[in-house]
Amino acid sequence: MLTPSYSRYVAIGDSWTEGLGDPDQHRPNGLRGWADRVAEGLAAGRDDFRYANLAIRGRTIEEIIDQQLAPALDLGPDLLSLQGAGNDLLHLRVDIDALVESIDAAVAKANDVGARVVLFTHGVPAAGPFRALRGRIAVFNQLLREVVDNRGAVLVDNWRLHEATDPRYWDVDRIHPSPFGHHLAAVHVLNTLGVRHDNEPLALPDPAALTRRQRLLADVEWARNFAGPWIHRRLTGRSLGDGITAKRPVLAPI
Repeated sequence: MLTPSYSRYVAIGDSWTEGLGDPDQHRPNGLRGWADRVAEGLAAGRDDFRYANLAIRGRTIEEIIDQQLAPALDLGPDLLSLQGAGNDLLHLRVDIDALVESIDAAVAKANDVGARVVLFTHGVPAAGPFRALRGRIAVFNQLLREVVDNRGAVLVDNWRLHEATDPRYWDVDRIHPSPFGHHLAAVHVLNTLGVRHDNEPLALPDPAALTRRQRLLADVEWARNFAGPWIHRRLTGRSLGDGITAKRPVLAPI
């Protein structure tokens, strides 16, 4: 079987695709992330490979499609990843059907210009404050599978990536992957695409053995440093992405 080959990869999405949780001060926006790692895998042994990343933290699906899709398609990608909806699913109220219909329309536009589209189901930690979203995430994922089937898209199925429930794959904010999580995500994408690569699983640090009191203190610290500011931004109409620009707005070597 021939290994798929791509020369123009464009990533659109929110903070996950921008790379939050995977700091690297030598890169634009000070972030690496799974999409950069995927681009590195796709670029291996190729001089003609180019990569752009238009993702910006805090963006909803509507904002991703309105602000990022057309510029992405103007770049003429042969591979486009569209990751998002996490910010939508965190809202108190969300129309999941409308959300997926918007994604379906975006995939259709990408197909029209000859781009292969990669979509992502959402996973959810097995425990913690986001477990309450498990039901709506499952509905979103099931509807997204229909888009994949109808449009011939590639599905990176994070819902079934069970090892990702390990807290060592998550940043301290419990929302974004850690560097280990971004590496795991990149390997998952490359494997799903059927692309040969040399990325080996990273050795995880020993898990922290916390007492019940330490876990409680960690929950309080998380609420103060992350949950509280997030709620304040929502109430004031602000976004984590205010003032942030795309880290790789044009196709360029990685």
